[in-house]
Amino acid sequence: MTAIRQPFLSASALDKTFVLHAQGGQQLAVMRGLELSLAPGECLVLAGRSGIGKSTLLKMVNGNYRVSGGRLTLHFDDGELALSDLPAQAWHVLRRDVIGYVSQFLRVVPRVSAREVVMEPLLSRGIDTDEARQRAETLLARLNLPRRLWDLAPGTFSGGEQQRVNIARGFIAEHPLLLLDEPTASLDAANREVVVQLIEEAKARGTAMLGIFHDEDVRERVADRLLPLEGHMLGAGEPAPLTEPSALTPASCSAPASCSAATPSARHSTPQEPLS
Repeated sequence: MTAIRQPFLSASALDKTFVLHAQGGQQLAVMRGLELSLAPGECLVLAGRSGIGKSTLLKMVNGNYRVSGGRLTLHFDDGELALSDLPAQAWHVLRRDVIGYVSQFLRVVPRVSAREVVMEPLLSRGIDTDEARQRAETLLARLNLPRRLWDLAPGTFSGGEQQRVNIARGFIAEHPLLLLDEPTASLDAANREVVVQLIEEAKARGTAMLGIFHDEDVRERVADRLLPLEGHMLGAGEPAPLTEPSALTPASCSAPASCSAATPSARHSTPQEPLS
């Protein structure tokens, strides 16, 4: 008998429209009718031309951008959590315990050391300081960040060094869902290999990953499936009213496996969006 395939993250008829307040409230539709299904232990890679809106989708999943229409849902053992209806105050808990994000750029508090930046996701969960420090140092060493930099603030680091700190911070907490926005863009071949290994290990322990990879070699090695965005992402410079009917046909994706994760307690309402 074939096992029932359960997603951890799903999207149905997902829409996104920005309101340009500085331009008379003009509406800019950037996404229409997107469908996706992402399973535990799977890496789903977003495919499409540069600027089509791949990072927009990651920011919607992370709660930085509000959902304009459709459903974006996390599926837990004890029920579903609609991200499109989540209150702003609930996102802190969700990002701490469920959703990790490796962005292209490291944003940290000045004068906080690289070691502390990487430790912070564990400390926020109440993990013992010594354990958090050991795990942070293990990841920093594995990513070949020189030990002499560990006690320095990463704001002074090179782009590649900052990205390695960002990767260590993103992977240390072992979130059930991990969003990857070009994690290897500034890395040399040796450190790209380390990131590929980290992704494979995360997949093996059941992490669901949604990623953007412009490096073709890395993409081919880590992607279980590609999600083509052409036809669903309208791109910049194409304003359209919310009431305009969509003629697009959603492209659905199936996904294997099942999920086990703790359900966050907060539900309902709508998060804030800084850019709309």
